[in-house]
Amino acid sequence: MAHKTFISYKYSEALKLRDDIIKALGDDATYYQGETSDSPDLTDTTTDNIKRVLKDMMYNTSVTIVILSPNMHDSNWIDWEIEYSLKQITRKDRTSQTNGVVGVIMKYNGGYDWLEVQGVNCHGFRTLDYHKKYLYPIIYKNHYNSNPPIWHCDKCKTYDFMNGSYITYVEEENFLGDPKKYIDNAYDKSENTGRYDLTRQK
Repeated sequence: MAHKTFISYKYSEALKLRDDIIKALGDDATYYQGETSDSPDLTDTTTDNIKRVLKDMMYNTSVTIVILSPNMHDSNWIDWEIEYSLKQITRKDRTSQTNGVVGVIMKYNGGYDWLEVQGVNCHGFRTLDYHKKYLYPIIYKNHYNSNPPIWHCDKCKTYDFMNGSYITYVEEENFLGDPKKYIDNAYDKSENTGRYDLTRQK
């Protein structure tokens, strides 16, 4: 089953990847609820009006895809969009559920080492950690936050890649190769929020 999605991204940096994601969604792109070329121009409007339009776009979605890019901190909206995604919002006696969220790591200068820190576990296999300085707290605080921890390895205390974090980080090539896999996983976690210590405010 396809899920209604919203893509949160820094326009000047990640527009091409946003378009690649929509293309990769194939027929499921009809469920995409975010900004398109037909969306209203919000360049010269108030903060309150921008938030209202974004809320209208996001309210009926169930999964938010956030593009993790090197200068995402320059965006005025990404952290607010993630906060809104994680809240339960009531409108006209209907309360929206918490969105699933998946982070797509943008390839930059040919790789992902701008964000990824590679290590080795007790079995000699590769592990990944991440530079928090590029990410909003509401994003990194919802990574490695399963409770009790969902380990890949109890001995190494390494988190399960897909389910150890509420917001899984996925390299763009892997996400584009199988977006449904990661969107479905994010949605499934949104149905089991009690397994995670969620940070809902930016």
